This record gives sequence, C-alpha cells and structure tokens, in this order.
Amino acid sequence: MIRPFGEAALLVELGSPDRAQSLAASLRTHPLRGVVEAVPGLASVLVEVAPLGARPGALAPALRKRIATLESVPPPGRLHTIRVVYDGADLEEVASLSGQTPDDVVALHTGTELRVLFCGFAPGFAYLGDLPPALRVDRLPTPRTRTPAGSVAIAGRMSGIYPADLPGGWRVIGRTDVALFDPRRDPPVLLLPGDRVRFEPAR
Repeated sequence: MIRPFGEAALLVELGSPDRAQSLAASLRTHPLRGVVEAVPGLASVLVEVAPLGARPGALAPALRKRIATLESVPPPGRLHTIRVVYDGADLEEVASLSGQTPDDVVALHTGTELRVLFCGFAPGFAYLGDLPPALRVDRLPTPRTRTPAGSVAIAGRMSGIYPADLPGGWRVIGRTDVALFDPRRDPPVLLLPGDRVRFEPAR
C-alpha cells in the first residue's frame, strides 16, 4: 500500500522488514527522480520528495514498478562487532522469565547476528532484530526514568543500545562503551538500517 504522508512524502507499507530494507536500499542506490530520502521503518518506507513543486502521488506508479522487482533479501550492510559487559540490572530476571540461566541468556544474545531494522526514539538508537524466541521477554511493567548510556537491552523480538541517558522500559542485560552517536562523525550515527551487529562478551 502506498499513501500520502504529509505534503512531500509517501508511506510505502511492505509487510516485512526484509522488503522494507530492500526498497530503501534500492532507492538509495538507484533513486527515482524527485526522491530525496528513503527511511525504512519496521515494515514500511517513508519516501521523501523534493519539496519544491513536489507531487508525491505522481511517484506511486514508479514505486509500484520498483517494488515488483525487489530482491526478496536485502543486501547485507556493514558488520559491527560490539563488546558487552553482561552485568545488567535485569539479566537475572530475564533468565528467570525465559527459564534459563544468565549464561544461557548471554550465549543466545552473543550467538545471534542481528540486523538494524530501523532507527528512532533518540539519535543513534537502532532497533536490532530478530532475537531468538527463547530470548524474547516483555518490557518492564514500569519504565525507568533513566537508563544509562551504553545500556544493552532487550524487549520482545528486539535488542538495542541506549545512546544516552534516557528513560526507557527495555530490560537491561549489559553495557558497552561504544559511541552510538557523535555529531563530529560522518555520518554521526554508528548503526544504520541494514547494518549487521554481533555482540561479544568483554573479557
């Protein structure tokens, strides 16, 4: 489904992260005339159009043609290996909720290559999926007013790293000193949609 989103954008709903990533990658590599940005969500892509004289609806036929020729698997992004100290405040509870030991939780988290599905919430925050079913737990019943920067956390099918001290309800299982956002860096965000992430225990 393709529908207007404001005055200079279209929202393309694709039904799956793979198709959303594939369309965004295709539009970045071979942009359609008038498209200035393609921002993937979990299962959709926001297609931004040049604001001067923009007629987003006129792009719909070309977008439908592009969607019809999409590869079923998105191209692989960069691989990041991120070292984590697994001593998070919720590690024991995550183990209990999932019927495992803390070591099992760490083994599952480090044994799965995750993909940046989309970015949001705060600059530098990447939603990483998919976690194995045995590691999926609900958010905290009451969110914390402050989750420290560098906290590695999980909720449902996703994992993430807090780029700054922020409120949040994800369950914290570890911490890292990797800088997720640095305005002096180009680009300032470390993890981009389509990138792959592997966690490894800090020794």
